[in-house]
Amino acid sequence: MAAIELIKEKPLNPTARQFVEHIEKFRSPVEAMKLMRYFKTGEGQYGEGDVFMGVRMGQIFEMAKAYIDMPLEELELLLQSPIHEIRTGALSIIDKQARNKKTTLDQRKLLYEFYLRNTHRINNWDLVDICAPHVVGGYLYISGKPRDVLFELAASDSIWERRTAIVATGYFIRKGDIEDTFRIAELLLDNKEVLIHKATGWMLRSAGQINRPQLQKFLDKYAATMPRTLLRYSIEHFDKPLRSHYMGLKRAG
Repeated sequence: MAAIELIKEKPLNPTARQFVEHIEKFRSPVEAMKLMRYFKTGEGQYGEGDVFMGVRMGQIFEMAKAYIDMPLEELELLLQSPIHEIRTGALSIIDKQARNKKTTLDQRKLLYEFYLRNTHRINNWDLVDICAPHVVGGYLYISGKPRDVLFELAASDSIWERRTAIVATGYFIRKGDIEDTFRIAELLLDNKEVLIHKATGWMLRSAGQINRPQLQKFLDKYAATMPRTLLRYSIEHFDKPLRSHYMGLKRAG
C-alpha cells in the first residue's frame, strides 16, 4: 500500500502541510461513510459533527512513522483540523515520540503539556486511547510528578478528559502500579456514559491481571451497583462461574 511507501520518503523537515497533502491521497468517500457510522457522528451521538475524509487507521499510523520528527508547532496545526483523520495523525505522531527511548524527560514534558492544553481537540475515544497512556501516564510515571491532574480530569465535565484520566493509568498498570487505577475507577462509577464504562472496565480488567484479589475486592464492594457494561468489561477474563457470581450480584442489586 502506498502509505507504507511513504516511510521511504521520510521528510527531512516535516510540516503539517506536507502531512495533509500526503493523507489526501488516501481519501475515500466510501470509507468516510463507514467511519462516520462507526464513530457515531449522528445528531445526539457522542461524535456528533465530526468530519471524516475516509482514511483507514492503518494508513494513518504508517504515515505517522514517516513524520515522527514533526515539531510540536506543526503538530499543533494538524490538531486544529476539523478532519478526524488529520487529528488522529497528529496524536499518533506524538504517541510515537513519547514511546521513543531517545525522547528526553524535557521533551516528554512538552508532549504532556501539549496534550493537556489540547484536550478540546482530542474529542473522541480513539483519539484519547492513541496517546493518553504514553503521553500522559508515561510522563507522570517516568517523571515521578504528582498525579493530581488525573483526579482533576476524572472530575471534568468533558467525557474525553474523564476517559483520559482512566486510560492514562494503562501505563502505570504495565509497570505493576495499579493503585491509581482503582482510585480513579471508583470516582467514575456514577458516570452515565457507556464510553466511560468501557474504558474503566478495560483498565480494571488489566489491573486484575496484575492483582486478581484486589480486583475481586473492588468488585465485591461495587458489583451490585456499578453499571452493567463496566462490570462485564471488568470480569471478561474471569472463568464462567466467577463471572456468573458477579453478574448475579448485579442482578440482585
